[in-house]
Amino acid sequence: MKITVLSLNGNEVINGGVELHASAMVSDLQQAIYSRTKKLNPARQRLTLPLQSVGDGKRPVVLNPKKKLAEYSNGNEKNLTVMLKDLGPQVSYRTLFFWEYFGPLVIYPIFYFLPVYSFVGNYGERKKMHQVQTFALYYWCFHYFKRIMETFFVHRFSHATSPVSNVYRNCAYYWTFAACIAYNVNHPLYAPVGELQWKIGFGFGLLCQISNLYCHIILKQLRGSDASAGYQIPKGFLFNWVTCANYTTEIYQWLGFNIATQTLAGYLFLTVGSCFMYNWAVGKHRRLNKLFDGKDGRPKYPNRWVFLPPFY
Repeated sequence: MKITVLSLNGNEVINGGVELHASAMVSDLQQAIYSRTKKLNPARQRLTLPLQSVGDGKRPVVLNPKKKLAEYSNGNEKNLTVMLKDLGPQVSYRTLFFWEYFGPLVIYPIFYFLPVYSFVGNYGERKKMHQVQTFALYYWCFHYFKRIMETFFVHRFSHATSPVSNVYRNCAYYWTFAACIAYNVNHPLYAPVGELQWKIGFGFGLLCQISNLYCHIILKQLRGSDASAGYQIPKGFLFNWVTCANYTTEIYQWLGFNIATQTLAGYLFLTVGSCFMYNWAVGKHRRLNKLFDGKDGRPKYPNRWVFLPPFY
């Protein structure tokens, strides 16, 4: 089979194309491209069928590296044309998540243990830390330590890599909010809420943190050993009522933290994060309803909250 590889502007990426056996996989084509153009390692390659192959107005078909090229040839086992997009430098999702979570794990204790405030204002001798500030430190560090452990031992990623630019963007987001929240909660002039309130806040938040871990374990079991497997209807625990229960518990655990600490920066972090998760949850809920429509033997997706009961 001769495969013609074109860039998005229509130029040939490899002059003369690539010759492969009819039973070759898409991954074999990626390796062949890489052997001819060392810049384009497989992680940077996004291969699709030409738009005219799927009809005008439709999205191009993305080639799955685990499928055979013949599955995309429409019965023509001699010739195939594919489009290649260079995704740019890539980094593994585990690397991306590690650095975006490692920053907050390190930054927050700096404001608690080190004399940061002596450099930014004259607050006199630092007073003894309030009990709620100490518990906030424990809560914060537990959360990000949990996130790092989940990254390496729980999460299974549907995509192997992410653009390097996402490392800078995500780290800027998490590290900046970590510094702002830590600065306010550990400030010498910080005024704590009542003991009952912060105990309720941390207690509720800790329950949500543990529930969030369990939700991630359920999602791991749902995907099995193949992270690229197709969508399935999530079941069990909170997923019986909420499509994105992992986002639900994530949002409510930060709500618990803010009930206990009461800072503007903390509530802003909660609001911005909720907006991101809202968009992700709505997209996933729509996909599941579209895929599991109850037609042609497919199961019907049950009626559930999207991600934030009892509001949405």
